[in-house]
Amino acid sequence: MIQRLLTAALAAALVALPAQAQTVIIVRHGEKAGPTGDVDLSAAGQARGEALARALAGAKVTLVLATPLKRTQQTAAATAKAAGVSVAAVGFEGGDAAHAQRVADAARKAGAENTVLIVGHSNTVADIARALGDSAPVAPTDCEYDKMTVLRLEGAGAKAIHARYGAPTEAC
Repeated sequence: MIQRLLTAALAAALVALPAQAQTVIIVRHGEKAGPTGDVDLSAAGQARGEALARALAGAKVTLVLATPLKRTQQTAAATAKAAGVSVAAVGFEGGDAAHAQRVADAARKAGAENTVLIVGHSNTVADIARALGDSAPVAPTDCEYDKMTVLRLEGAGAKAIHARYGAPTEAC
């Protein structure tokens, strides 16, 4: 129940944010079906993707960025479909740091008054948030799938809200 209230409050806050600033939402992909490789989402991961779409229903998402791996694409799919946009893949060429910078650059190109969803991995979401101006990014552990970072980009700075969505998970 508390999780639902938090999700509703977050969605309401996103809709109520003032214009002239860009909103970027960063999440880790949902739970995966296997431990290694380019695997699909598990049933819990699919449910998490649907929960993400519900949490962002009023956010007016205009751009969805994810890695080319199945689990990020599948996590982003419901939100992208609801928003009427495609999921744009950003590869890992040049390593994690280069990937994080390319994702941040692509998000910034969306411009003011846009809402961007970024779906990454446990080892990339904090770097992406940092590249966008989050001074204290929160990296999920390998067992956490419910963390969400909402950044409000205003000029050179960013205001961050660290929240959770969907079914609760615990650090391992």
